[in-house]
Amino acid sequence: MTTVDGGADGRLRSGQVAAAAGVNQQTLRYYERRGLLHEPERTPGGHRLYPAEAVTLLRVIKTAQRLGFTLEEVADLLEAGTHRHRHRRADAGLRESARAKLAEVEAKITDLQVIADTLRQALDAGCDDLVACAAEESCPLPFADLATTNAGPGCRC
Repeated sequence: MTTVDGGADGRLRSGQVAAAAGVNQQTLRYYERRGLLHEPERTPGGHRLYPAEAVTLLRVIKTAQRLGFTLEEVADLLEAGTHRHRHRRADAGLRESARAKLAEVEAKITDLQVIADTLRQALDAGCDDLVACAAEESCPLPFADLATTNAGPGCRC
């Protein structure tokens, strides 16, 4: 993990934060507008100065996105975490959200497996024209039930 040296007070300029977190500076501004990052202090010259913790927060946001969470869901998770830390309540925000996201991902995997199996069947059947294949009763593609008895060229289903 990259470490970043801030100024004497430990604050970092936007370029330093962006580089350390692996994002661009426009992402920082976007996350500020979305409320994921607090608007940073500014130098007298107008440069943004972030606390060093902003790097960790950005890494958390990007990791959550890679795990499939939307920015809205990330914001909810961050808010739940902040709320729990303030009130010392045992909130199952992350666990509950992770369970729901896992179920969503598993459903997508199931759907993708069906798609992959169907594409394999289409390849094995020699389908090389969607319209012609649709006309074949034995075509493995999902629209096969719409097929008529008019056999078209191109599909050896």
